Amino acid sequence: MEILSQMWSLLGLLTVLQNVLPSQLLSLLHSIYESLQDLLSPYSYFEIPEFNGYCGVDLNDLYRHVHLYLNAANHAPGAACRRLTLSRSPSSNRISFAVAPNHTVHDAFRGQRVTWTHHVETAQDSLEEKRSFTLRLPKRHRHALLSPYLSHVTARAEEFERVSRERRLFTNNTTGSGSFESGWVSVPFRHPSTFETLALEPELKRQIKNDLTAFADGKEFYNRVGRAWKRGYLLHGPPGSGKSSLIAAMANFLCYDVYDLELTKVSDNSELRSLLIQTTNRSIIVIEDIDCSVDLTADRTTKKTQAAKLSKRKKSQTASFTRCEESGRVTLSGLLNFTDGLWSCCGDERIVVFTTNHRDSVDPALVRCGRMDVHVSLNTCGVHAFRELARNYLGVDSHVLFEAVEGCIRSGGSLTPAHVGEILLRNRGDADVAMREVLAAMQGRMLAAAAVADQAENEDTTVGVRSPESVLLMGSPENWDALSGKKRKEQNGGNNNWDKKVKFFVRLRSLTRSDPGR
Repeated sequence: MEILSQMWSLLGLLTVLQNVLPSQLLSLLHSIYESLQDLLSPYSYFEIPEFNGYCGVDLNDLYRHVHLYLNAANHAPGAACRRLTLSRSPSSNRISFAVAPNHTVHDAFRGQRVTWTHHVETAQDSLEEKRSFTLRLPKRHRHALLSPYLSHVTARAEEFERVSRERRLFTNNTTGSGSFESGWVSVPFRHPSTFETLALEPELKRQIKNDLTAFADGKEFYNRVGRAWKRGYLLHGPPGSGKSSLIAAMANFLCYDVYDLELTKVSDNSELRSLLIQTTNRSIIVIEDIDCSVDLTADRTTKKTQAAKLSKRKKSQTASFTRCEESGRVTLSGLLNFTDGLWSCCGDERIVVFTTNHRDSVDPALVRCGRMDVHVSLNTCGVHAFRELARNYLGVDSHVLFEAVEGCIRSGGSLTPAHVGEILLRNRGDADVAMREVLAAMQGRMLAAAAVADQAENEDTTVGVRSPESVLLMGSPENWDALSGKKRKEQNGGNNNWDKKVKFFVRLRSLTRSDPGR
């Protein structure tokens, strides 16, 4: 009791002194007390306010990173906090964790224990709150821990933000004339396609995933070699081969936003550059059907024709006329600068994807190395791709007709993933009916291909009997063309003997007719 009475007496004395002594002297005494505490304490304290400066306008990026880091660390150090604040946005199913006001959470880094305290103070006569985080480090190791630990916090926070944030699908706005305010409009991107559900050959999946992972982790490499941190993909193949689904799977795999650029809505090269500037980092810029979007290949042909017809004394007038003519539309030069020029390095971690049904129709300048680094050929279903579709749609890993279907695939009767998927979707309630219908469609394709081959006779054609394999190609475009020519010869050599295919078709028909469920 005597100790308590002395404490109350001391508190009363402090209260009297606070009312009697001038504020300047009280501030000096408080400063002396904090200095003595810092001198005797074994810890160092660092305050991270929510806003920079005293105006309260500029948000402190480090405060945001600490908030995200403690949210991400909820599964490890954050779990030791006695009180957490839970929240969830309407557009997300993920629950967000935050340290409750004026509570402490412990963390460990390089064998040392560090502490975060979330301070929230309410100003007098105001509803505004002053928020900050206080970091406590061992004083003996503060110089060795502070910079690496904050870098660790920032990296972990950025990774958590990339994975957890809501991804968006953007398209260029028709009402915007290159303005920075209305160049893009967006909706939530919730496409369910993933590499696990994609109908691709396993080796092709592995190659694409490895290439995307190396790109996403290659910041230091690209800086070291002096290249813009971007990657170009050209997806080519017949309609229904899965080009759009592959783009969605790439976006979900990397957690990137998608910018669907419609070139027909872009008025000129200046607006194209403006749209590029407005795109964010960690995004995929898609131009679908590049050979049909605008007539880019006509640029060079027109210029060569005009140069051959006009005399030397009129060349200067013609050049100025051509510049005026091109100022009102997107040109090949503008698109080249968009993909690989100086304007292409105004952001980091971007992937540019072109799609086309006919690779030969695309101007070679657009698909050369450095612009389109990876060419992915998507054709009809292979054996593994068909089994993946059957597993996804029908829930079966084996069936009595699998062998017959695979025989049709190897003999040139393969269908596109979209065609197979539609048949399986329509008959997903009965696997037997679905498999028989797929087999009948492949047999019909083989018969149609045989008829076309008989009519063409000695013509070099591969209509309807394209290879079911999908190919990922890297390197020189000349090598791609040579490889394509080699495969074409192999296909022609294997398709000359149509008698064997007809006999195989007749044998399959007999098998299906003998099926009692037919």
